[in-house]
Amino acid sequence: MNHDDDNELFNRLEAEMTAPESGDVVDLSKARAARAESADPTPDRSPDSNAAESADRGERESDDSHPTMVDRPVPTESGPGLLDRIKGAKRLDVIPPWMKSGAEFKEAAGWIAGHVGHTAAFHGLRVPFLYAPKLVWRSPRGALNTLGKLGRWAVDAEGEPLRQAEARRENSEIYLKLSRQRDRRVRLRVLVALLGALITLAGILYLVYGADPVTQFIATVVGVLTFGWLGAPADAPLATRAVIKTEVQKLTSDIVIKAMASIGIGQIASAVAKGQDGIKFVSPITREGPGWRADIDLPLGVTVADVADRRARLASGLRRPLGCVWPDADPNEHEGRLILWVGDRDLSKTGNVKWQLANARRHDIFKRIPFGLDPRGRAQSVPLVQHNVLVGSQPGQGKTASVRVLACGAALDPSVELWLHENKGTGDLDELACISHRFVSGIDDESIKYAADSLKLLREEVMRRAAAIKKLPRDLCPDKRITREIADKRSLKLWPLLAVFDECQNLFAHGKYGKQAGEDAEFIIKLGRALGVILVLATQRPDKDSLPTGISGNVSIRFCLRVAGQVENDMILGTSAYKNGVRATAFRPEIDAGNGYLGGATPLPVVVRTAYLDDNATHAIAQRALALRKAEGTLSGIALGEESQTPAGPTYDLLADIAAVVPLSEERVWNERIAARLAELRPEIYGGWKGENVTSTLKPHGIKTRDVAGITDDGTRTTRRGIARADLTKAITERDEYRGAA
Repeated sequence: MNHDDDNELFNRLEAEMTAPESGDVVDLSKARAARAESADPTPDRSPDSNAAESADRGERESDDSHPTMVDRPVPTESGPGLLDRIKGAKRLDVIPPWMKSGAEFKEAAGWIAGHVGHTAAFHGLRVPFLYAPKLVWRSPRGALNTLGKLGRWAVDAEGEPLRQAEARRENSEIYLKLSRQRDRRVRLRVLVALLGALITLAGILYLVYGADPVTQFIATVVGVLTFGWLGAPADAPLATRAVIKTEVQKLTSDIVIKAMASIGIGQIASAVAKGQDGIKFVSPITREGPGWRADIDLPLGVTVADVADRRARLASGLRRPLGCVWPDADPNEHEGRLILWVGDRDLSKTGNVKWQLANARRHDIFKRIPFGLDPRGRAQSVPLVQHNVLVGSQPGQGKTASVRVLACGAALDPSVELWLHENKGTGDLDELACISHRFVSGIDDESIKYAADSLKLLREEVMRRAAAIKKLPRDLCPDKRITREIADKRSLKLWPLLAVFDECQNLFAHGKYGKQAGEDAEFIIKLGRALGVILVLATQRPDKDSLPTGISGNVSIRFCLRVAGQVENDMILGTSAYKNGVRATAFRPEIDAGNGYLGGATPLPVVVRTAYLDDNATHAIAQRALALRKAEGTLSGIALGEESQTPAGPTYDLLADIAAVVPLSEERVWNERIAARLAELRPEIYGGWKGENVTSTLKPHGIKTRDVAGITDDGTRTTRRGIARADLTKAITERDEYRGAA
């Protein structure tokens, strides 16, 4: 070991330790002032300062380790000024929306009147037959209870437990005080009770011997009713409730925070675990329609789609049915602004929605067509002019009913030309045949060919209209699109034309006509929008074969009821709809029938429960539409009996064939058995028919189906849809008489 090196090291350490302090004492006040001067945004432009700045900049450039300032110094005032902030503020409605809408106000007023009337009638009926006998029966008990309470009051019985308690404790001083107090009370109360008894006795004697019969009757009634009311048991009230209210828990911030923390979003859950809220309430939770609304700012990086993706978990956290919980985005705010609406009732349990135009005399198709209600009870409508509509769902979810609403809305405008194609063969649109330019109902090849021919004719019509509108003067048609004024000029033949293709998958997937029909439909959708040609397509099988992508990709308005999976969902609602949380797969089969996502008619997709029109309501609307068209002379095509527009029909007599297969001894028969017998009679015509085909083909003849009891082939007794032979005989007789008269 080299000791010289060790000595040298220790000597150096000793020298450094004994050396005087070379550092300066820092004055904190001067340091703070220097920092304030350096943060001053106004630079000093004196020559000395410029030289110093240049020298300082040279030092900083030579020193690579000096940190680079990223954020600019924050000025004392930032952002928009007071006036700009006031201009950008959101003003709340002075008058509630339901009071500005005549329909909503009328509905609310009608509900209140009905509620009050029901309550008054409920109790008015029970007063003489239930409430009055109860009071008479309970009046003796009420009299005894009253006398007992007066006696206990007179002897100060309510203070007896306290006196006994002090006696058990042997607290003689307090007991004596309580006893003296009781003596004073009893003397006064007994005197008051005796005076009251004498006055009451005098009153009774006067009523018995001195009062007139009317006074006696009134006093007796008042006494009986009073004592009957006092004699009512606590657990048996006199009156029952006329309306049982549904008790719904009020939505509070604590409930929302707990529910949001339970849906599996890490940013919210971790914040709540640390004692924080995890979310921010932008405004107080308020009532909106039949439910509660909460406006929430989500954590950074969390979107409304993330919450909508966990809607079922959110409903579980809120302890509400799935149909009551609807998380939506705010189209006027950022992607993290959530509008959480929690309804009082499940949307599927609100019953059928009444259509706003059910009793209307006419409607303008250039205005929006009422379509249904959203979960908050707000009316939703669909614009048809300059749009095309695609409706899709699984079977039995309300697809055809939605199409019927749109068709009826267009029918109430007498200028609209209707082309209706129902390629299911069940007659769902038969009531509108009387006002249609072209109409077909069936699934056979002839009906499919008819629908394909319609698309071919529509393509030619689009080309004709394009040439016609091109020739119009600029002042009449500056935007090169159909307007109300242009449609009213019948000489131009540019009125709105609505073509409905229900169950269009049977058309586009057809081996012979499908390919050309798809090309024609795509052409019409792309070019006919501005020319007044509107397509409404409905399908229950949204795939690339049944619904060409050129059609689904260019439709502007989409309505999707329940579908099976993501592919079908995006085929109807558009690419990435499922990813963005717009999922029609969340609707429950049958329970949510009629509920669907409506996209394109509003800034963001919205859940809508469509209005419902049965056959009777549709028939009434069709008759009003027929009267309008007759008055204005706008009937055409099949509505005027033009056979050139109708596909060649069969040469058989349907009623005679059914009469041939239903013997006189069979008074009632199932439609499915009629279909089987007809297929055996004429296989080339009735082959493949089912009970539904018999139902739809007999409806125009006035023969309605009914429940018919019968025995199946295996001996089981059951009830199915069928007809009575008497109705068939009556229809044949009336038809033959009409032909003879003609």
